[in-house]
Amino acid sequence: MLSIYNTLSRNKEIFKPIIPGKVRMYVCGMTVYDFCHLGHARVMIVFDMVVRWLRASGYEVNYVRNITDIDDKIIQRALENKEPIAALTQRFIDAMHADAKILNLLPPDHEPRATQYISQMQGMIGRLIDQQMAYQAEDGDVNYAVRQFPSYGKLSGKSIDELNAGERVAIGSGKRDPLDFVLWKSAKPQEPSDTRWSSPWGDGRPGWHIECSAMSCELLGQHFDIHGGGADLQFPHHENEIAQSEGAIYGSNPVTKPFVQYWMHNGHIRVNQEKMSKSLGNFFLIRDVLQQFDPEVVRFFMLRAHYRSPINYSDSQLEEARTGLVRLYTAIHQSNIQDADAFVPNAQWAQRFSDAMNDDFNTPEAIAALFDLATEINKADDLKTKQDLALTLKHLAGMIGLLQRPPNDFLQSGTPHTGLSPQRIEEQIAARQAAKLAKNFAEADAIRERLLKDGVILEDKPGGTVWRRA
Repeated sequence: MLSIYNTLSRNKEIFKPIIPGKVRMYVCGMTVYDFCHLGHARVMIVFDMVVRWLRASGYEVNYVRNITDIDDKIIQRALENKEPIAALTQRFIDAMHADAKILNLLPPDHEPRATQYISQMQGMIGRLIDQQMAYQAEDGDVNYAVRQFPSYGKLSGKSIDELNAGERVAIGSGKRDPLDFVLWKSAKPQEPSDTRWSSPWGDGRPGWHIECSAMSCELLGQHFDIHGGGADLQFPHHENEIAQSEGAIYGSNPVTKPFVQYWMHNGHIRVNQEKMSKSLGNFFLIRDVLQQFDPEVVRFFMLRAHYRSPINYSDSQLEEARTGLVRLYTAIHQSNIQDADAFVPNAQWAQRFSDAMNDDFNTPEAIAALFDLATEINKADDLKTKQDLALTLKHLAGMIGLLQRPPNDFLQSGTPHTGLSPQRIEEQIAARQAAKLAKNFAEADAIRERLLKDGVILEDKPGGTVWRRA
């Protein structure tokens, strides 16, 4: 039985979907004004893992991950580049999709863009004004009246009385309270025409928080199962989503059904103990990291830590992740398995893996089970046992998107520490074979040693010599 740590209750809870057998899940996606960095990769990989496990557990999942394609940073970047907003955002959406594909991420079932849901946002803002939960200020902006929502702070644990102007934006000319946040931004004369839409409150554009409320409610309904995102979104973004969504439904009346049943937040990627972010300038782009490391190494690096824990990023951590994957792929490779349609996984190992994953998606424990299974494969005496266990290893790892390639495809993939191409390695193996046929065993041994120094390990098999990267 699956349990999930619910940020809202601060407890691990048994997962009970609103509609039995069906899961509706919304995850806050990217603001597309630049390439994605490893912090974005973690969000995408974590919730890809969640979706995969839910589906493997028999749930029908409707997975929504949005795109923010109108925002202050987007406008600023478009102005700097002297290009239309749509051209800028499409370029970075295409880049995000390319990154997601190489990281072996399942596409979401819906990928709404904020600019496609302006009417839904305006409808929600109108309901909030009707419920006296929002007001138009003197400067033209429409703001949410935080103090009209008595349970504001229930997600983050921050009470209204504890909050002060220093924790939010400074009070503006038209705000009634420094805690209030913008729902509709009045257009400024200097802003381009492609950044504004007509509305009952004048030309303008939506605030960031209202985007996710409108898109999630439109695609998943006013009450759905799981809402996810990075830990940095817990406050104020997700707190504000709850306030405006439940405010639009109930006004200031008691909430009878929560906007979202389970809130999930993944931990940060850290560099030198600081959160990785563009604002701090300590970020690493996904595409740059993939110039050095195999994409499955990046995925494995993310999943070997619990999704709620912070991760410290370094090249040495990725090298360690690669070493772990080599061990797992080697166990499969040495078993010489053939995929079987009617295969039934080993019940004992499947149970151990499932127990870990059902405990709040505990991938570290699940991966520990995979390593122990690899040890059993290596210890097994007969080929049939090896193959059955290796098929189980591949099957279980596949549930979280790992170990699905032909073993040699991974084991022979390049690393930053070797400049030898596969062609050059094969040439050296041929030269070694020729030396052995000529009984020049010293030269054959020397070739093996040179390859080893270059990070290439040779294994002599009955059918010939195979190789892998160290």
